[in-house]
Amino acid sequence: MFNQFLSVRTISLLPRISTVKYNLLSKNWITPTTIVKTNYFKTTNRSINTMSETQGKPIQCIAAVAYAAAQPLSVETIIVDPPKAHEVRIKITNTAICHTDAYTLSGSDPEGAFPCVLGHEGAGIVESVGPDVETVKVGDHVIALYTAECGKCKFCKSGKTNLCGAVRATQGKGVMPDGTSRFHNLKGESLLHFMGCSTFSEYTVVADVSVVAVDPIAPLDKVCLLGCGVTTGYGAAIKTANVQKGDTVAVFGAGTVGLSVVQGAKARGASKIIVIDVNSDKKQWSHDFGATDFVNPLKDLKEGETIVSKLVNMTDGGLDFTFDCTGNVKVMRDALEACHKGWGESIIIGVAASGQEISTRPFQLVTGRVWKGSAFGGIKGRSEMAGLIKDYQGGKLKVDEFVTHTRPFKEINEGFEDLHHGDCLRTVLDF
Repeated sequence: MFNQFLSVRTISLLPRISTVKYNLLSKNWITPTTIVKTNYFKTTNRSINTMSETQGKPIQCIAAVAYAAAQPLSVETIIVDPPKAHEVRIKITNTAICHTDAYTLSGSDPEGAFPCVLGHEGAGIVESVGPDVETVKVGDHVIALYTAECGKCKFCKSGKTNLCGAVRATQGKGVMPDGTSRFHNLKGESLLHFMGCSTFSEYTVVADVSVVAVDPIAPLDKVCLLGCGVTTGYGAAIKTANVQKGDTVAVFGAGTVGLSVVQGAKARGASKIIVIDVNSDKKQWSHDFGATDFVNPLKDLKEGETIVSKLVNMTDGGLDFTFDCTGNVKVMRDALEACHKGWGESIIIGVAASGQEISTRPFQLVTGRVWKGSAFGGIKGRSEMAGLIKDYQGGKLKVDEFVTHTRPFKEINEGFEDLHHGDCLRTVLDF
């Protein structure tokens, strides 16, 4: 059959590849939006047309508001103000529910403040930008970043950390860099932001250093997970710890973060990857993501045996690297003391409850073990996200497999219940 269209792959100055077609009969170039009949292009066109009508104006939209700790979220209509200078308003298409959201909602978070719009693992499309925004434009597909990257502050320029000081002071207070909020309920009451993202709202406003444009071909209902859990675990293995071929690894906690550590360790060629979790139903998941062994401390320890002694015996003296993904300070100690004397490193990823402190005998550190932490896996969100997207698209990084549940946004409270069930890794909400 004669095909009148010639496809051409074109590369722009932006880090993305697109396809245009040349009509051999009419001798005209045809853009993808003209000829391709897919949901992605239809959604993008419709969204951009709508966006042009809302720029510079307040938007009423659905959101889930946390008015108090340990209370269900209120799904209601709120008002989202337009972005100011160096701010971006995003139409969130999908957001996942992370244990950090549940942690803050429980009242255990020392920085938790109410009323607020939670959510930090979300993706969407740029609806409008404020003055002086140069990093993204209207229509870009983006992921919100709770770890900013300005590229100019002492932290960013140090080359030693992915932490950024640009918006940290105000982000921790639940406001934008100018000290005010962009969220209000219909009573006119101001609502606080959360982790610089607030993705539990159909529209949100973020600082321009807290958002990254991604390949528009990447499905937003999947890559939203790269806004936190998957990136945090994967990065902790490949960047913070820098696991090498042949290393031995133990991961405490088989949730999304822990299993992402597992796949990172596997990608680096670790010789032994042991997952420790009190839920034996997660054994298969652990092996699916690359674990070589699974230990349930409630069932697999002999009389008088501790998890530390078992791990030391399994690895001829201890692990090269251990990772705590639980936020339990006792587990953090076990993870450190299961490390090999002389060089073992334990990476703390889990966030402990307010007031909790870690402890161990100083001798554990004197004899060469190292305790260190990892935020967002050490990944710089704006400069390194493209690499993660490429790994995902190339099949090197599993993301889809973490989405065990999907729900419409209005069922967000049920989504929080999903988190507490052993068969849930991530619930992704669809607006």
